[in-house]
Amino acid sequence: MADPVRPAIARLAGPQAWSASDERFMSRALELAQEAAASNEIPVGAVIVADGSVIGEGCNRPIATADPTWHAEMAALREAAHRSHNYRLPGATLYVTLEPCVMCAGAIVLGRLERLVFAARDLRFGAVRSKFRLADSDLLNHRVEIQEGLFAAEAAELLADFFRARRSP
Repeated sequence: MADPVRPAIARLAGPQAWSASDERFMSRALELAQEAAASNEIPVGAVIVADGSVIGEGCNRPIATADPTWHAEMAALREAAHRSHNYRLPGATLYVTLEPCVMCAGAIVLGRLERLVFAARDLRFGAVRSKFRLADSDLLNHRVEIQEGLFAAEAAELLADFFRARRSP
């Protein structure tokens, strides 16, 4: 029987070679997701890296900011663009703990990021693989390289624990 807490989160099976830096930056994204959970926000964290350095990071804060667009990816994109003095981030990689939604996938394309690495799929709202393929669509003028599954189990467990706790009496 399927776990009712996890119907919208998929874990990927199969090994993939990840670099030490990929693991380090996704670990930071997981830390940010934990910060979001501690603030009673859905636990998603994001880190943007260019030339081996973090240029932007964020976690979900739509409740705290009263802003529906304050997703982890959007916060990281805002900070990275501000620090780079450019709304385009060519050569940058975004690490995020959950597959981006339509809004975030569109912003990733508009920001011209080179690469997206996400942990767990979002089967309900995922716009990169699960529901749509916006970030690497042939219909758009920019395509992002996409890799998925790095620390998928950890990200999925964090989300499941968060929602389980919210549903408990």
